[in-house]
Amino acid sequence: MPIAKAWSVALLGIEGRIVEIEADIGGGMPGIKLVGLPDAGLREAKDRVRSAVRNSKQSWPDGKVTLGLSPANLPKVGSGYDLGIAAAVLAASGVVPSTRLVRSVLLGELALDGRVRPVRGVLPGLLAARAAGMKRAVVPVESLIEAALVDGLEILGAARLRDLVAWLRDENDLVEPPPPAPPEPAEVPDLADVIGQPEARWALEVAAAGGHHLLMTGPPGVGKTMLAKRLPGLLPPLTHEESLEVTAVHSIDGSLATGSPLVTVPPFVAPHHSISVAALIGGGSGLAVPGAISRAHRGILLLDEVCEFPSDRLESLRTILEDGEVRIGRIRGVVRYPARFQLVLATNPCPCAPPKETDCSCSATARRRYLSRLSGPLLDRVDLRTKLRPMTAMSAHDLGETESTTVVRTRVIEARQRAAARWAEHGWQSNAEVPGPVLRREFSLPAKATALLDRGLDRGLLTARGADRCLRIAWTLADLAGAARPDEDEVAAALDFRERQAA
Repeated sequence: MPIAKAWSVALLGIEGRIVEIEADIGGGMPGIKLVGLPDAGLREAKDRVRSAVRNSKQSWPDGKVTLGLSPANLPKVGSGYDLGIAAAVLAASGVVPSTRLVRSVLLGELALDGRVRPVRGVLPGLLAARAAGMKRAVVPVESLIEAALVDGLEILGAARLRDLVAWLRDENDLVEPPPPAPPEPAEVPDLADVIGQPEARWALEVAAAGGHHLLMTGPPGVGKTMLAKRLPGLLPPLTHEESLEVTAVHSIDGSLATGSPLVTVPPFVAPHHSISVAALIGGGSGLAVPGAISRAHRGILLLDEVCEFPSDRLESLRTILEDGEVRIGRIRGVVRYPARFQLVLATNPCPCAPPKETDCSCSATARRRYLSRLSGPLLDRVDLRTKLRPMTAMSAHDLGETESTTVVRTRVIEARQRAAARWAEHGWQSNAEVPGPVLRREFSLPAKATALLDRGLDRGLLTARGADRCLRIAWTLADLAGAARPDEDEVAAALDFRERQAA
């Protein structure tokens, strides 16, 4: 009984595993049997592949075809195995030689007429293939630019199944990826567009310099959302490794740009308050897909009108803010998605939210109920809190010149470079990543500098987590000031950021 093999990739989160596709022909009544934990979409592959082979003017075996996907206990999801299944069947039936299938990964969905359609997850799949020692990858031509982001693999593109057949017979060459185009500069809103709000602008700069979470409170129309949208422009560009991480998540999500897939600017994600828990955290039937928090990896997650979000959505963020990843368990397996983002919360001070606070018609109970949706444990994980004031003067003469994104970004990058140099031997890039024990032991401050924190802890006004976050903010303030280490002024300013109330 002829047997042939081809290879594809299964994705568990953004982690990939090589899947060996075996095709065995003969030994029973004509038919197709697919084994190896396929999902519903993959079980339909046998009909798609058979029609694609016939419509590509190739013969389908008359006997029984058994297709095995190994490891057999690994869930297989999606239609990206179609191209590998077709190649294995054609090689087993003697239509094509199997020489070029050795150490080659095939990814792509087949249309009934033999066209090769793009699939999600090409980038993380090929990263896994390279790690497993594969030398070549065949992908849909629409995915060539994305696939070319992976160095160390020979990348080829197939537009139709008959192109793959001719290549396996050594009758023609497949399409090679075009030369990489320089990344297009991303357009980010300018901070100079925001009028006034010096305290909030300073809080935004500190958040950008240290990677801290931020809460902004104020009446409607004072610039909370405008400020949040300008935060990505203050952050340094992503490193190559960070870009690949972010691009891999967006590849699985299916939101990559076709012409320039590599994500080089920190992403900005702002879900509506009606979003479900599964859409926010990740979920779905079978193996979970990434949610909004993973799309915001290495970027900004803005929860605008955060007090309108149901409490279960907000509370689901608590452990993720500490861990930097989300783990989603399903009956078919556990997937992990990265979720190391900066959280920006924006809210009105009360339900009626008048332009002037003195015009508020809400009772004290209504205000407390509204703001109580931000629980203590969640707020304890938010480093910076600032209150925006209503605008009282709109003319440039009264407000003076405001700094642009370019000016502020220069200071932010210099502060980030100081922090990265300080934490280089530990592998941390920003102050927000540094664990509290390290700050207290290896980089402890004099007792005079931390006296305010000690009093706050003694009086129960500050939690241990809050004290650690104050220390991180103090180091960021020192980096912005060009100081070697924080003193009592930076610690007091950090504590002031923590003590500013949302109401």
